[in-house]
Amino acid sequence: VHGGEAFSGTVTIDDAVVEALEDHVELAPLHNPPNILGIRVARELLPDVPQVGVFDTAFHQTMPELAYLYALPMELYRESRIRRYGFHGTSHRYVAQRTAEILGKDLADTNLISCHLGNGSSIAAIRGGESVDTSMGFTPLEGLIMGTRSGDMDPAIVPWLMAMEELTLHQVNTMLNKHSGLYGVSGVSSDMREIIDARARGRVRADVAFRMFCYRIKKYIAAYAAAMGGVDAVFFTGGIGQKSAEVREAALEGLEFMGIELDRERNAAATDGEAEITTDAARVRVLVVPTNEENTIARDVIRVLNGIMPEFTPPETLN
Repeated sequence: VHGGEAFSGTVTIDDAVVEALEDHVELAPLHNPPNILGIRVARELLPDVPQVGVFDTAFHQTMPELAYLYALPMELYRESRIRRYGFHGTSHRYVAQRTAEILGKDLADTNLISCHLGNGSSIAAIRGGESVDTSMGFTPLEGLIMGTRSGDMDPAIVPWLMAMEELTLHQVNTMLNKHSGLYGVSGVSSDMREIIDARARGRVRADVAFRMFCYRIKKYIAAYAAAMGGVDAVFFTGGIGQKSAEVREAALEGLEFMGIELDRERNAAATDGEAEITTDAARVRVLVVPTNEENTIARDVIRVLNGIMPEFTPPETLN
């Protein structure tokens, strides 16, 4: 799940890669250790079978410094590796390529905004096929409102809660990751389908959660369009992005100034499979494109085993 700055692409797993993975355990303490264990066991039981590592963070390693650095003392980046890493990279990469194909354009000639919306959600600005910014940060907590994660908030809330509510650091971390987001605001569920149903039945908190979720998406879309100097297409993927016409309509409302003209009938009909949901006259096209991370992983494995991708070289120092 996490390759830090060491991995900007898919690699054949060898001793150097395992060593680098172990060096990044502190960045993904819940995920990397069991991944490494699985690698070690498979290498022991199947010593002649090659293994390939595909990293959720690798796609975002093309972000420039101005996008991935935080305005903290630089020593925290250089010594503790605190920076924006981003996640959902395999999904964003697949859907960007597929969207370019649907548009009939070379991916290198496109500006795209990828909205991966599910229980975990993130948005990526993709210029010429490369990620130049993304909403998730040092951890998957930053960015959009999610099923149980708070997303963006004032960091001063953390010490305030610890001081005024006498919560421990562990309790605050659990609250922000497990009891916030759609679930925390709505008091109903972390599932958007249940929130939409409760909203229709007049549950005020469910309505607030729904509108907050969509508003945050809208802000990121507009911000990334500005950051890239324009956008050719916006696309929605992930469980909510693919299935919820209500979310897509609310998130796009008010973006007509960008050239987005939603076709409500097309949007309502787009509940399964690929679809375009803007009018024929829209300057910026909006599509629904189901993700296929497995396809991307499989293609990467083939490319690595055929020697098309470079072998891993450990970085000497952090930038």
